[in-house]
Amino acid sequence: MEIIRNRPQTTNAPPDWFTGKVFIDGIDPADEDSRLRTFRVHFTPGARTAWHSHPHGQVLHVTDGVGRVQRRGGAVEEIRVGDTVRIAPGEDHWHGADATSFMTHLAIHQAGEDGVDAVWGDRVSDDEYDAPLAG
Repeated sequence: MEIIRNRPQTTNAPPDWFTGKVFIDGIDPADEDSRLRTFRVHFTPGARTAWHSHPHGQVLHVTDGVGRVQRRGGAVEEIRVGDTVRIAPGEDHWHGADATSFMTHLAIHQAGEDGVDAVWGDRVSDDEYDAPLAG
């Protein structure tokens, strides 16, 4: 067992992978013994990821605000505090904040054996982001 007392440092999200202002806190530091990755991600209103997938899938758990998530070919879904989203291995998707709300979520996934956390694609267009919500 290890207790990590240092609080994570907040960093700006890489601009090639995100639209808008996004901040990331690394919760579980990567090391040689584990491929588990855990991040707390803070999205400003309208900010979002690019399309991407994870080799072993991903779990998102919303801790603050209102957001949006979409898998390729599916409808845009609203997510709120307490919601958990399970994304299948290799499933192309994006997630981010609603246009009028900040949103924070925990993002948990396992890197591939090659150390790759995610495969990044095109940015989510404004038309894709603004699509009507499901239901």
